[in-house]
Amino acid sequence: MFKNKSYIGIAFIILVFGIYAVPKIVSRIQNSDVVKADRLDKLSSDSNAEATLVKIGPAPQFELTNQNGEKVTNDTYKDKVYVLEFFFTTCPSICPKMNQSMLVLEKKFFGNPNFGIVSVTIDPMHDTSEVLKSHAELLGVKSSNWNFLTGDRQTIFDLANKGFNLYAGENSKVNGGFEHSGMFALIDKKGNIRCRKDEFGNPILYYDGLEKSGVRDIQQDISILLEE
Repeated sequence: MFKNKSYIGIAFIILVFGIYAVPKIVSRIQNSDVVKADRLDKLSSDSNAEATLVKIGPAPQFELTNQNGEKVTNDTYKDKVYVLEFFFTTCPSICPKMNQSMLVLEKKFFGNPNFGIVSVTIDPMHDTSEVLKSHAELLGVKSSNWNFLTGDRQTIFDLANKGFNLYAGENSKVNGGFEHSGMFALIDKKGNIRCRKDEFGNPILYYDGLEKSGVRDIQQDISILLEE
């Protein structure tokens, strides 16, 4: 009988302890250990983010003329991180969206002297420096490091197709008369094309300038490269 009472007493103590202590332990885990582990994982991921940016190789050399009639080359962007696109001002399809994505990047990094943007027209016969200047004003471009470039038609097509491997060409059957990639190239301070890996560990090569996810990803990677 005494033993039974002892067991009942012990069981009661354990029950009270459980009611009082377990919620506190759970709360501490949620507010301390588990959260800290999650934060450490995120920090670890962020600290390794730079290592995940693949170096594709040097960006092809170019020498073209900007919206102000000035010569612009790779050296113009020496020690700068920059994003490059191919477009044309009369494009009725993807170019307006690409330009809007570039405006997002301009706003994000505005005032940073180590960041720039390059927009190369694939219709230089129409897109003269004067036309490009008007286009930049129409877009509301503010950064002095955003150059809209024109030049020799074949040189530009070679730069796109052979240099960056970003397709550009004429096609009389499509609206606007030209076809081109909607992708953005990311170049680091040393003039190398850089990119992240996809979920399978393969380099994505270029960033989708038409999708919010692509713009988000390139923003993150620009920030990483600016810290190098």
